[in-house]
Amino acid sequence: MPDINQRDDNTMIDEKDLTIINMLRENARTPFTEIASRLDVSESTIRKRIKALEKNGVITQYTVVVDPIKLGYNSVSMVGINVESTHLLDVAMRMTEFPEVKFVATSTGDHMIITEIWLNDSKELGRFITENIETQEGVKNVSPTIILENWKVHSGYLLP
Repeated sequence: MPDINQRDDNTMIDEKDLTIINMLRENARTPFTEIASRLDVSESTIRKRIKALEKNGVITQYTVVVDPIKLGYNSVSMVGINVESTHLLDVAMRMTEFPEVKFVATSTGDHMIITEIWLNDSKELGRFITENIETQEGVKNVSPTIILENWKVHSGYLLP
């Protein structure tokens, strides 16, 4: 099991870095002064640490988490796609091109590709699957799972 406190570039992440990351994960707009106050260090120290975390690829982006229902997307689905192995990467990359597809990953287990798709309703989901997924070369089957309620959604992961 890898040591979460050591990055690939051999730069160590200490408890202060972990606290900074978790505070920004909870609210990416947290002022540096607030982080500095909590850690009892100067604002310039926080600024330098965050810049180093960004430079070393530990922090890769700042984002906003939205509620798809409040944006009019009444059908949020996790869609598993199984493909002929020779088409795995092609299909996965094509899926990233659709704006309705919010997440794409290759995986082991029940499905070779897992996607999250946001649409207005289940009819649109059926049409999207028929017209945009099943028509791709190498697709063997598609297995949609409609999300009824989200109980936990985060913009990143809590660190130990």
